[in-house]
Amino acid sequence: MLEWASMAFSLQSIFDRGALKGYKNKADKIGTFEERLSGLSDEQFPLETEALKARLAQGQSLDDILPEAFALVREAAKRTMNKRHYDVQLIGGMVLHDGNIAEMRTGEGKTMVATLPVYLNALAGRGVHVVTVNDYLARRDATWMGQIYNFLGLSIGVINDQNQSFVYDPTHQEMDEERDEEGSFKVIKQFLRPVTRKEAYLADITYGTNSQYGFDYLRDNLVNTKEEIVQRDHYFAVVDEVDSILIDESRTPLIISSAIAESESLYKTVKEVAAKMEPEKDFTVDEKLKAITLTDDGITKAEKLLGIGDMYTEKGIKYAHYLETAVRARALFQKDKDYVVKDGEIIIVDTFTGRMQPGRRWSEGLHQAIEAKEGVKVEQETRAVASITYQNYFKLYEKLSGMTGTAKTSEEEFMKVYGLGVVSIPTHRPVQRIDHNDLIFQTENGKFEAIAQKVKALNAKGQPVLIGTVSIEKNELLAAYLKRAGIPHQVLNAKNHENEGSVIAQAGRKGNVVIATNLAGRGVDIILGGTPSTPEEQQEVKDLGGLFVIGTERHEARRIDNQLRGRSGRQGDPGETQFYVSLEDELMRVFGSDRLKGMMTRFGMPEDQPIENGFVSRALESAQKKIEGFHFDARKSTLEYDTVLSYQRTIIYGRRRAMVEGDGGHVMSTFYALDNIEILEPIVKEKIALVGEEAFWEQVRRVVLYTTDTLWVEHIDTMEHMRQSVGLRAYGQREPLVEYKKEATRLFKEMEQRLKDQVITMVSAIS
Repeated sequence: MLEWASMAFSLQSIFDRGALKGYKNKADKIGTFEERLSGLSDEQFPLETEALKARLAQGQSLDDILPEAFALVREAAKRTMNKRHYDVQLIGGMVLHDGNIAEMRTGEGKTMVATLPVYLNALAGRGVHVVTVNDYLARRDATWMGQIYNFLGLSIGVINDQNQSFVYDPTHQEMDEERDEEGSFKVIKQFLRPVTRKEAYLADITYGTNSQYGFDYLRDNLVNTKEEIVQRDHYFAVVDEVDSILIDESRTPLIISSAIAESESLYKTVKEVAAKMEPEKDFTVDEKLKAITLTDDGITKAEKLLGIGDMYTEKGIKYAHYLETAVRARALFQKDKDYVVKDGEIIIVDTFTGRMQPGRRWSEGLHQAIEAKEGVKVEQETRAVASITYQNYFKLYEKLSGMTGTAKTSEEEFMKVYGLGVVSIPTHRPVQRIDHNDLIFQTENGKFEAIAQKVKALNAKGQPVLIGTVSIEKNELLAAYLKRAGIPHQVLNAKNHENEGSVIAQAGRKGNVVIATNLAGRGVDIILGGTPSTPEEQQEVKDLGGLFVIGTERHEARRIDNQLRGRSGRQGDPGETQFYVSLEDELMRVFGSDRLKGMMTRFGMPEDQPIENGFVSRALESAQKKIEGFHFDARKSTLEYDTVLSYQRTIIYGRRRAMVEGDGGHVMSTFYALDNIEILEPIVKEKIALVGEEAFWEQVRRVVLYTTDTLWVEHIDTMEHMRQSVGLRAYGQREPLVEYKKEATRLFKEMEQRLKDQVITMVSAIS
């Protein structure tokens, strides 16, 4: 009960009295099972799991057995890992079980929290998915938490890229050393035994990345036999770093593609034309929306240079698309910020994490346009054969939940898009971190000079410093300032990330200075004194003030700034944070207040002298809120368009799944569900008499699957082109989304009619 007393005030600031009482009562009840469970032998724990499953089978609900289930997990963690869940972690587990987002500060043990609802929901026998941001974390967390689940008698699977799949097996002793995607930790896959994809999904609990779950779903809807289907249903998912997956990556659709032929010379031609287009005169740039618009003069110039007539007719529209894409690539996408050129390839850089994303390509010809711009080989363009957004994929789950250190600033979007509430979980120990006010400078040079001076002073006394930058370019620029000031430091960015995790893990060591792109090493705790460290080393760094985090500019999203701040002050440690901002930063330049800029100019202040007042802080927050609003609207637009396709996808995939999984009778039901296809009845009787019923329905199944797939791929392609073209209708005072919905309905009906016609023709030809 002492634990509750120490955090009562914090809890009351988060929950209303009724909710607090409910959570407190449940946590207290969980505690009452501790004495009995501590007296059990290890061998009895799987039997306890079977007893809970039996109670569910007899009609009890998951809520009914929650206290015992959570208590079992707590005791299992004590025995296998020598860790005991705190009461606040029990609260986090309840929040996840209720289908919400648990916002927990860095270092509060989110990975441990997830074991509670994951175990409880896995008892239903339908499979629970734990979603991580990369393959390494999926393996690490499955191996680490697998000790708990295995002790309780549950099975654990892991799905990775390149069709690698595993199950947790404590008897598997193969020593397989490798480095993770970020080149960080050596992973010993000692307890992960390779299995088929399907076996990994048949486990009680499966760990994997958001992209692998999504791609497996799409692939399952392209197979021809039920034996090829790997996923079970979509029951319950816990999404780690939920803001990164459900917000930052939500506009990037998952696409399975096939190559289509196009002329590489076309990209080079429009690249040359784009190079001759002059800003403002030939095209305008909207940096807020990351869009370009050709002016009338620009269109005329382009048509003349390309030697074509009207570029916006049916014959010329492909030139318009390629040219607009080339101009956009030139005006809005910067090398070493949005992408890097490595080994003759264009590799996308994640704008939120600063990490490279090998294998990922921009769609709609943008990647090819940037390849042409940089003079590297233009890869063949592809056409989507299956696609879905993360928003619509995760809506497939009956119950969805998530964890992150930063969700409150985006709680409106989480609720509107996913129906997820956000609950801030109190910390286990009081927060001691000091967040200093922002310092604002007139110029970037003045800002970097001031940062170098501050870091030099901190380094002189030994206080460790972590500096966050928003791009590779700024990362390397600041490194030059520190080098000139004679400050020893380490640099981490997408071009230099081989030891990312280990460098971040050591960022708390006395005297260390690390410059990293934002979020580098996310998922790695920064322990004061370094890893490993002695209590004396930890205390020495605490006495110096803990980790000092410096942000070199405000990010477009406030929660990214909060994530950087969160690297300091874990588990009640001391720490300090401060952001340095200049009027030349992109956020301030594009969204900043003219009044603020004028005020600083009038003061005539030296460029390395900051100002610090409430008006400036409010102007910064206002700028961030504006751009968050723009991004929210863009993600909402993506969702609205994809929801139209999602409705159609549900019909096609549902019919297709019934054809794949069903026997002859199911095939016939599905077959006749196609409207107005009854005219085939006499033909069906004739063909069955000719080839036999089983052989006939097998051929029908193949015919319908083949025809459905062929027409659906064409439909996706048509819908994509149509989506681009409806944007032009806004000039005619027509709402693009309304036009898209009308056209989508018409195109889908036409596709369905073609499906019926082709099926009738092909079935009639069966012999």
